[in-house]
Amino acid sequence: MAVQLNRRNTDERLTEFADLIEHLTGRDGSHETAIPSLRLIRSTSPTLPVFTVYEPSLCIAARGTKVVTLAGETYRYGAGDCFVVSVDLPVTSQLIDASPEAPYLCFRLDFDLGLALDVMKTTERSVGDNGSPEAGNGNLSGRGLFVGKLEPDLLDAVTRLVRLLEKPQDIPYLAPLIVREIFYRILSGSEGEAFRRLAMTGSGSNRIADVIARIKRDFAQTLPIEELARIAHMGPSSLHRHFKEVTAMSPLQYQKRLRLQEARRLLLTEEVDAADAAFRVGYESPSQFSREYARMFGLPPIADIRRLRTSPDQEIG
Repeated sequence: MAVQLNRRNTDERLTEFADLIEHLTGRDGSHETAIPSLRLIRSTSPTLPVFTVYEPSLCIAARGTKVVTLAGETYRYGAGDCFVVSVDLPVTSQLIDASPEAPYLCFRLDFDLGLALDVMKTTERSVGDNGSPEAGNGNLSGRGLFVGKLEPDLLDAVTRLVRLLEKPQDIPYLAPLIVREIFYRILSGSEGEAFRRLAMTGSGSNRIADVIARIKRDFAQTLPIEELARIAHMGPSSLHRHFKEVTAMSPLQYQKRLRLQEARRLLLTEEVDAADAAFRVGYESPSQFSREYARMFGLPPIADIRRLRTSPDQEIG
């Protein structure tokens, strides 16, 4: 009986949380707020698959359902789920449950890795025996994302953070405290171990994070695996294995995804042709670019852009 009561109370609080987000957004879109690290997202219709790059963040679905695909792996999260990302990941996302009567509503908090590590140290929950971020064996492996259930204490904290938007004068004083509490609630909850591994994966002390940062910055350049391995202080084969553990793809595949997604953005938003877009993102062969573009997006560049411009449900992320 007590379990049923707690479940009912949690469902009611989740409904309250969703209604609060709906009230504060009012229209579709990704809405910046007076709390710099917080966005509120609303959509009243499903979408076609969106190719995008997820940055480190904590997302909580208050209503509706989204499916995220990372290199063939599918992650589904809906009302009452947390979706945490610790490194930049090229993904495909799709809203599958949203309507004008029940819009998709999402809380997104930028993932402050420095703060997460500080909370880990303060609560003596960091990886390794001596509390050092470099200690232990968990900081080099494990996917750079996970999906978990939203627990009551965390739901209470994120609801209080969103409610601060109704009292902007309180934000400078209370928002930092509540954000810190949010990280603490995740660490002390049932998903704490997964969150600790994730925080270590995305931290500056993690060598895979350093390689990801280099590829993201210089994706249009030729990046030999040996050069990336030196950044990680690993051998090429070791880097390949650890990189794939975090991102589900090799460094070359990761770079290719970034190149193709940027080329698609250029074709849609700037006056460039396919060959120019190919050269700008690092391809030397327009024909190779067209083949790989069609393999990823389903159509050659010009046909794909024509489809994007004529389909109201399609986005590029």
